[in-house]
Amino acid sequence: MHFTPHVSHVIRPLALWLLVVFLASFTTADKPAYRLFTAIGKPADYEKALKELAQADVVFFGEQHNDPIGHWLELQLTKDLARLKQGQFVLGLEMLERDVQPLVDQYSTGELDDKAFEEQSRPWPNYATDYKPLLQLAKQQKFRVVGTNVPRRYASQVAKGSLTALNTLPAEEKAWMVPLPLAVDYELPGYKNMAKMFGGDAAHAAGVQNIIQAQALKDATMAHFLVQARAEGQLLLHLNGSYHSDNHDGIVAYLRQTNPKLKVLTVSTVSQEQLDKLDKENQQKADFVLVVPTDMTKTY
Repeated sequence: MHFTPHVSHVIRPLALWLLVVFLASFTTADKPAYRLFTAIGKPADYEKALKELAQADVVFFGEQHNDPIGHWLELQLTKDLARLKQGQFVLGLEMLERDVQPLVDQYSTGELDDKAFEEQSRPWPNYATDYKPLLQLAKQQKFRVVGTNVPRRYASQVAKGSLTALNTLPAEEKAWMVPLPLAVDYELPGYKNMAKMFGGDAAHAAGVQNIIQAQALKDATMAHFLVQARAEGQLLLHLNGSYHSDNHDGIVAYLRQTNPKLKVLTVSTVSQEQLDKLDKENQQKADFVLVVPTDMTKTY
């Protein structure tokens, strides 16, 4: 006797198979912690960005100081660029100030242990999680780490009393900053934006100018010392707050004045509600824009 299968016997396995496929695709759906874009908003993958960054003379990685994804990617980029450049790599850090450079060098050679270094070098509160791994990597792989920032006490003096507050400093202390006098270009987009943020009207003009001068002192000092730290043929990766290098401004502007022939590339870190595309206001901030979800865990 010929047996014809009931329709339900065919449909049920098919439905079950479709359900399994649907659930599998649902459970493996991409839930990215970050996305990388070019300046104009085209998706970019890490390997593509790495190859391009490795061809630069100076790379600025603009971070959000409390963003764990940015710090993790900085560590990966440092590892990869150090590997690709094979001894022609230098790491510069905003987070280390010029007067502690002897301590940085002693730590790198093993003369100072972790405890002594951290007691004397005025590390940032998030040093242990976010920057210590970079210094440990440098010690292991024997590449140089350079602190580029002006000691914060001098920036604070300028913010309160303008650049003239530095005039009476002894020569040995002036050696920790860009050569003075410093010409500040208040028309730089970043500084104009600062004026708006701090209410740059006539009533606040002097105070706002002092704040901008303090920012300029940091930017110019970092540019000055990263140029000194980099030898011909080397790649210097500089880590700093994104505002110091966004829109190829800040440190980059002073670097151009010092050595306009350098090939400079930038990365900026931004937060967005969605990661599918780069928001218009974040386009052109850097050569590569790292987008992190707004609800990403913060380190502090």
